[in-house]
This record gives sequence, C-alpha cells and structure tokens, in this order.
Amino acid sequence: MDNGNLIVVALGGNAISNPDAEGNIEEQFESSKRTAHHLANLIDMGHRLVITHGNGPQVGNALLRNQGATDIVYPLPMPSVVASVEGGMGYMIAQTLMNELRDRGTERAVTTIVTTILVDPTDPSFEIPSKPIGQSMTADQAKKAMGKEEWTVAQVEPGLFRRVVPSPTPISIVEFDAIRTLVESNQLVIACGGGGVPVIRNAQCQLESVHAVIDKDLASALLAAALGADKLFIFSNIDRVAIDFKTPNEREIDHMTVTQAQHWLDEGQFPPGSMGPKIQGALNFLNNTPHDDPEVRIGPLERAAEVYEGTIGTRITRG
Repeated sequence: MDNGNLIVVALGGNAISNPDAEGNIEEQFESSKRTAHHLANLIDMGHRLVITHGNGPQVGNALLRNQGATDIVYPLPMPSVVASVEGGMGYMIAQTLMNELRDRGTERAVTTIVTTILVDPTDPSFEIPSKPIGQSMTADQAKKAMGKEEWTVAQVEPGLFRRVVPSPTPISIVEFDAIRTLVESNQLVIACGGGGVPVIRNAQCQLESVHAVIDKDLASALLAAALGADKLFIFSNIDRVAIDFKTPNEREIDHMTVTQAQHWLDEGQFPPGSMGPKIQGALNFLNNTPHDDPEVRIGPLERAAEVYEGTIGTRITRG
C-alpha cells in the first residue's frame, strides 16, 4: 500500500484511561503519551490522520463528580459534561502528540474541535435508552440509583449494572466544513470526541442540545465517509474480531467482506454493547464513502503499525 493515506483513527476511551487504574488526570496523561507514540508511528509512515476518541469512562467519572458536588455547586447538564470532557481529552491527546512529534524532530500543531452532531429528535433510542455510561454497579446500587437519581439502568454482565442513556444515530457533523478545511491543509485534527455532543433542530430551526450520548464508532464512520478517507481504523483491546465468541467454536477473523459482516451482525455475533457498534460503523463507512477502495481495520492500538501492515487485526472491505 502507498503512503499518504488519509486515515480516520478511532480510539477507545480506554486508550486514555486504563481500566485497571483509578484513571486520574496524571494517569490519563501517561496513557495519552503511550497513545501519542503509536499515532506518531503512523504519521512517520507518511499517513494523514484525523483522530476521534471515546469518552465513556471519563464522562462516567465527570457525572459522578457532578452528582457528589450537588450540595456545593450547581450541577452541569449532560451535554455540558460531554462537551467539557471532549475538550479536556482532546487537549491531552493534542499536547502529548505534539510533544511526541517534537521529540522526533517535527513541529506540528494538533487542533481539537469540540464537535456537535445533529440527530433526529424522533430517533427511537430516546424511548429506549441503551448506551452504558459511568461505572458498574451492584444490583443494590442500581436499585438505589433508579429510585434516587431516576436513572435508567441495565445489566451489562451477570450481577453488574450500568446507567444507560439514549444513543441516537448521528446524521451530520455541524462543524464538518471547518474539519475538512483543516484536513485539506494537511493539519492534524481531533474531532468527534466521545461521538460529539448531540443536538437537534428545534421548532425554530435552532440548535438545541439533548441528553444523550452518540456512539463514537458511528460518529467516526460518519466523519470518515464525509471526508472520503482511505481507511477507518478502529482501535480496541483485541487482536482480531471473533465470531462464536467465548464458545468452543470461537474463531478469529482476519478478513471479512461487507456481506459477511452484515450477515454476522444480523445473526447476533456482535452484541450491541461491545463489538456491534464497531461493525455497524465499519459497514456505514464502507457503504457510504465515495472512496473507490476503502478499508476498515479493527485491532490493538499498541500494535498500530502492524494493524496497518495487516499482520494483526481484522480487515473489512467491500468485496
């Protein structure tokens, strides 16, 4: 493959917060530095990157902080929390990536755009919240949260519960023209952090924030298709996508076509709370991009260069 590809890189929220650590700001900076190292390797290979990221752990902690300070200061509504976390995480990723590139002899600015995403106010997800946010809870903690906080709670693993919120389908990116201008000027851009802040058009056709969370893989796919990117990389903590996961017939997949991916998704191989949005995002990108020969790669961040080379990870193509 030729160098110079435009790659939209979707980082999981755990790329910034280690799930085995407290996840304080110092630890997030350390994780960001490691992430910057892998991103810089792709840049050194000659690729142009647009970076997106998840923010599930960070938003969850921010909401807990919000809840714990209600007797001291006014609480922030969810859209403000999502925007705040999007900016804060973008600042960390940008700073550590600029420092990493400078250490390698390259002075480049990295621009973070706090992004808003238009959604449909009649999206069915507003009636059926499904996106987990925040920390896991026991059954007793979940019962209290449902009563005192009036949260909607769902079981995500046997005996473990999490708050769930609406997750509407992203329709368009409000700041897309600005993102495209920066990308066309060969700038490094961070956008659609945490899926972006969801907004609707109200009766006066004005933008209005809504209490929801957009899946970052779906937002990343929307951005990649709109930019006509060569590739969409979805970095996770797996070596490859598997079917019949955690069964005696489990099988890792090196390559799948759109037809195969859709079949396995329809079959229920990729659950909504884990691999499902990644595969759906891959399908959305491949089905909607104007690029002639697009690809999606899903694999581990710490082996990003190998994911590009194809020695690890799962490759998804049109045919």
